[in-house]
Amino acid sequence: MADRLANAGMGRGETLLFLTDEQLRRGIEAMFFAYRGFTADPDRILSEKGYGRAHHRAVHFINRTPGTTVNNLLSILGVTKQSLNRVLRTLVEDGLVEARVGTRDKRERHLFLTDDGAALEQALSEAQRNRMRAAFRNAGPEAVAGFRAVLEEMMDPEMRRHYADGMEQAP
Repeated sequence: MADRLANAGMGRGETLLFLTDEQLRRGIEAMFFAYRGFTADPDRILSEKGYGRAHHRAVHFINRTPGTTVNNLLSILGVTKQSLNRVLRTLVEDGLVEARVGTRDKRERHLFLTDDGAALEQALSEAQRNRMRAAFRNAGPEAVAGFRAVLEEMMDPEMRRHYADGMEQAP
């Protein structure tokens, strides 16, 4: 890492990181290939059920915040209402998600995973956790902290706040 650092005449603690365009291109390619690997195992599980990544994301965030509203999920996923409704309709019809009418606002639908939905989410996330666990173990603790910091810095500010808040509220 030291070969990528250049001290531009700044004081201690103000060292800047300078990357060439080629180094950045390699980082972008690494991210593409890592994402491909990260999604490969869940994609196989999803394809057996006729689902795609949108189903995975919905199941993940419903599991993460049980009782989340459709509007909150729309905000988290950044998809159209029509697209999310298609995904949710399939998950509800297949018995993986339950939509309950809100107690304070009858127009709201609160989303919960059923036992079958929780089992699917567990299988999908376990596949990804295994891959991440192995990568983190091989890269070491400093790399884990650096990786997380880089990902957080790449997030849009409102999503970073949302992520930091533990996905409790919509941005």
